[in-house]
Amino acid sequence: MKFKLEVILLFCLFSLGLTAQEPTIKASVSKNKLGVNQRLRVQFSIDTQGGENFTPPNFENFRVVGGPSQSVSQSISSTPQGRQVVFSQSYTYILQPKRKGELTIGKATVKIGGKTIASEPVKIIVLDAVEIPKDPNDPNYVAQQNIHLVAEISDARPYVGEGIYVEYRLYVSENVSVYDTNVTEAPKYNGFWNQDIEITSFPVKTGKYNGEDYRYIVLQKALLIPTKTGKLSIDPMKMDIVIGVPSGRTDFFGNVITSNVRKEFASTKKIVRPKSLPLEGKPANFNGAVGDFNFNVSLSKEVLKANETSEVTVTVAGKGNLKLFELPTIVTPSELEMYQPERKEKVRINANGITGTVTDTYTVVPQYKGKYKIPSVAFSYFNPKERAYKTISTDDFYVDVLQGKELVVANNNAVQKQTVVTTGNNFRFIATKTIFSENSSSNFYLSKLFYFLLIFPLVLIPVGVIINRKNEERSNDIVGNKTRKAQRLAKKYLSEAKKQLGKKEAFYEALERALHNYLKAKLGIETAEISKERITEILEDKQVAKEDIHQFIEVLKSSDFARYTPFTATQMQEEFERASKVIVLLDKQL
Repeated sequence: MKFKLEVILLFCLFSLGLTAQEPTIKASVSKNKLGVNQRLRVQFSIDTQGGENFTPPNFENFRVVGGPSQSVSQSISSTPQGRQVVFSQSYTYILQPKRKGELTIGKATVKIGGKTIASEPVKIIVLDAVEIPKDPNDPNYVAQQNIHLVAEISDARPYVGEGIYVEYRLYVSENVSVYDTNVTEAPKYNGFWNQDIEITSFPVKTGKYNGEDYRYIVLQKALLIPTKTGKLSIDPMKMDIVIGVPSGRTDFFGNVITSNVRKEFASTKKIVRPKSLPLEGKPANFNGAVGDFNFNVSLSKEVLKANETSEVTVTVAGKGNLKLFELPTIVTPSELEMYQPERKEKVRINANGITGTVTDTYTVVPQYKGKYKIPSVAFSYFNPKERAYKTISTDDFYVDVLQGKELVVANNNAVQKQTVVTTGNNFRFIATKTIFSENSSSNFYLSKLFYFLLIFPLVLIPVGVIINRKNEERSNDIVGNKTRKAQRLAKKYLSEAKKQLGKKEAFYEALERALHNYLKAKLGIETAEISKERITEILEDKQVAKEDIHQFIEVLKSSDFARYTPFTATQMQEEFERASKVIVLLDKQL
C-alpha cells in the first residue's frame, strides 16, 4: 500500500513538472496600421500570478492619451488531469502616434519570482492622416472600419496556361455582427479561362487583416488560367451587407443596443501579370499544355481480321490546363481506315487546379491483309515548377491483319500478275450451238405488261418535271439552304450532348465542348483563345448580329453555371434546343 502511494505521489509531481510553464508577458495591439491622426490600444498581459514592478516601455514617438488601466482575471476549468487554474493580469494604454513611418513599441518588463521577463517589441506602421467623422460612434463609420471584403490571389506572376485561384473573403471584427449579405456585382475575369469552385459550407475562421484579429468566411472561389500575357485585371466583387453596430447605449437590463446599417462593400481590383512561356527548348509539337502530366497510347487489338475493329486510345493524365489544349493526333497507313476520335474527360476542378484525365479513342478498321505500323506519338508540355519543357514519346504499334483481301501493289506502272483462282461457277462450259423451241405462251403485244410498259414512261414525264421544278426552287432558296445546312451542322456538333440528356454533369460538359468545337472548326481559333471576350470580338469582326452573339455567350455561360446548380431534364432539353438554335443563327451569317 505504501509503495502504491509513493508511485501516485511521484506521478503527480512528474505531471506538475510537465505542465508547468515559464511565465510570460505578451504585448498585443488593436491595429498594426493606422493614420497619424488615429489612436490604438496596446495591452500587456501576464499569465502568472505574483508579478511585481511592472515597467512599461517609454512609448517614444507616441503620446499616451489613456491609461494605464489594470485588470485581473482568473478562471478554473476541468481537464482529464484535474482542475486547471488560468490567471491573467493586464495593463492597457491608449496611444496616438506623433509622426508617420514605421514606429516601434518597446519592451515592457515585470519581475516574477525574482526573475525579470520582457515582452517582444511591436512594430506599427503610421500612414497619412485619415478622415475621421465628428462622431466616432457613427454606425456607418464603425461598420466601414470593422468589415472588409478582400480578394486574395494565390500567384500574381503565373505563366500563361498555369492555373491560379482567387478567393473572396469577408473579414468581420468582434465589434459588429452581420445579418444579411447579397452580391450585387460578380467579379469579372477578362483574359482568363475561369471556373468557379463549388463551396458547400461556410465555416467561420479566424485570421488577421492589416495586423488585427478578425473572423472571416470564404464567400467565393474561382480557378483562373491566363490565356495571354500583359496586365490582366480582376474586377472587384460588390456586396450589400446589413450590419449590426453597437450604439454605445444599453437597455434597462444592461444589454447593448445595436442599430442596423446597410452598406455596400467592394473588394479592391487585383492585377495579374502572366509570364510568357520560354522560347528556349520549346518543342516543335508543343500545343499549349502547362502542368505536370503523364502520356500513354494503347492499342486494344494487335491481331485481327479484315473489317474487324481495333481501338487506339490516347490519354493525358495529371494536373494542369487539361481543358485548354488538344491531344496529339494518331496517323495510320491509308490501308487502315480510321474514324474521328471520341473525346472523354474525367476532370476535377478545385483550388489546387484541374486534375484528371482526357482521352481520345480512335476506331481503326483494316481493309487488307498484311502487317501495318502505327508510328510513335510524342506529347510535349511545360512544367511551371521545374520551368522546363518535357516530352513523352510512345513506341511504334503494329497491327497484324491475318485474313482479308490481298493488297495489289503496282510496280513501275505495271500491273502485277496474279494466279487465277477458280471458285464456284466463275468459269464453266459455253454452248456453241443453239436449239430453238416453239413458244406456246400468249402474244406479248396484247398483254397487260405491254400496255403498262407503254404508258408508264408517259406518266413519269410530268412527275420528273414536277420534281425538277422542286429541286430548282430548293436550289434557288439560298436562305432555306443555309438554314438546312446549319441545322445539319448543329445536329452533328450536338449529337454527343443529345446522348447525355438527363445526365447533368455529362450533358453540360458535352454541350460546352460542342460549342467550343464549332467555334474552332468555323473560325479557326485555338482552344487557348476561347474566352467570352475573344469570341465576341471575332464574331463582331465577322459582322454577326449583336443579338445572336449575346445569345451564344449566354448559352456558354448557362452551360458553365448549370453544372453546379440543380437542373431538371426539361431544362436540359430547353438548353439543348437553345444551343441548336443559336448555332443555326450563327452559321447562317458566317
